[in-house]
Amino acid sequence: MGEKVAAGAVDLSGRQQYREKLRQCLAGLGRLLAEERFDRPKNLMGLEIELNLAGPDGLPRMMNGQVLERIASRDFQTELAMFNLEVNIAPHRLGGRVLDRLAEELRTGLSYAHRKANEVDAGIVMIGILPTLTQDDLVSANLSEVDRYTLLNDQIVAARGEDFLLDIEGVERLTCTSQSIVPEAACTSVQLHLQVTPERFADVWNAAQAVAAVQIALGANSPFLFGRELWRESRPPLFQQSTDTRPPELVAQGVRPRTWFGERWIGSAYDLFEENLRFFPPLLPLCDEEDPARVLDDGGVPSLAELVLHNGTVYRWNRPVYGIADGVPHLRVENRVLPAGPTVIDVVANTAFYYGVVRALAEDTVPVWSLLPFEAAAANFDTACRHGIDAELEWPRPGRYGGTAKIPAVTLVLEELLPLAAAGLDAWGVEPADRDLYLGVIEERCRRRVNGASWQAATFHRACESGLDRHAALAATTRRYCELMHAGEAVHTWPVGLPQPALPLA
Repeated sequence: MGEKVAAGAVDLSGRQQYREKLRQCLAGLGRLLAEERFDRPKNLMGLEIELNLAGPDGLPRMMNGQVLERIASRDFQTELAMFNLEVNIAPHRLGGRVLDRLAEELRTGLSYAHRKANEVDAGIVMIGILPTLTQDDLVSANLSEVDRYTLLNDQIVAARGEDFLLDIEGVERLTCTSQSIVPEAACTSVQLHLQVTPERFADVWNAAQAVAAVQIALGANSPFLFGRELWRESRPPLFQQSTDTRPPELVAQGVRPRTWFGERWIGSAYDLFEENLRFFPPLLPLCDEEDPARVLDDGGVPSLAELVLHNGTVYRWNRPVYGIADGVPHLRVENRVLPAGPTVIDVVANTAFYYGVVRALAEDTVPVWSLLPFEAAAANFDTACRHGIDAELEWPRPGRYGGTAKIPAVTLVLEELLPLAAAGLDAWGVEPADRDLYLGVIEERCRRRVNGASWQAATFHRACESGLDRHAALAATTRRYCELMHAGEAVHTWPVGLPQPALPLA
């Protein structure tokens, strides 16, 4: 939730007023769509990465304020907890050598931030969940000192009415409770934005939903939480449970969680914003003075502030975004599926695969979502989170006319989706050298069945076998991860295990 809001008591009597204002905003969005007021295609992409701060010991450092003060760049911002940062990359036009330029910008920015963090005995770690986090780290006292986070936490806690239950069963089982939403801060992700026209929005969103499970299978990087080995990508269940406003009775009634995959393919961006109003009570009923209808009548462009703020408190893995640039409204699909890391080249490879495959699937004459039940796409997402690179996913049979079948994710990528991603990047006008380099990283991950999660788990177990206890093994795995992350080679090349200690001199 990136909106700037002031902390303070929310006037409960204003909730009806806010709900009415949301309806006015939705009507305003409907008018903008009907009047075709949205920006023309610009082939623009954007990227945000959430980061962790850790010390040389591999343990989290609660000092984002001090680090940001030293970085002194508007590209870097706070995130939910004091061990989090976020870096925002300016929008790029898809085409040419955009992937190499993106990689260079990320390397430069992250290297600079890491040097500045080193000045206060901290460092930048790009990883889905920092393995050394403990329950004691994820408490209200470690919320970032920003009003919007405090207010959001207070409202979700009030809506919940009781402690949050975290219960995730994977390789091991984690069961614990929290009195705040701060455990959500453990989830650090890559967010990919794609500006699209209203006419193309539904196809792009549906395509992104269809391949979300594949993104997770390829990019899983979050196997540990609170000392337990859970799912290969533990962010989604953690995020859902740590922001869940539903007590058990509402869960039993089928009330939707605020963090969710969705329940249907869509025909318009309007569908998603309308669902937000229909299914989710407002958490932050803060009213703007704007009258959307009057602004539209006067030929202006409404900010739809309430609609935007409310949308920011519904945590879809592919989220619709309404924005205004240079006085012209636009729509974006925000892909929130991927964990951060492991390296810049891995992040850019994941980015290349996403933009390529989504373009190809969105333009397919027989759309994958016309053949894949939405329930299967949602089940695929859950399966990929649990099993990562080893997941088997349900997918339409070749030829698109023979029903669906279970297929290993790596086989699906190698035999069908990588060629589509290459064709999609060609359609964007991306240089073949960039296309081949970054999709080659995805190909090697599949051939070797290695991603960040599999490397972390294998290295942790190797460390335990060497005699380290669980906590020491997690810390050693984190330190080794940081070394290799900053060295910059793609994760499929990383040697498993800890480096051997030097032999003592005779």
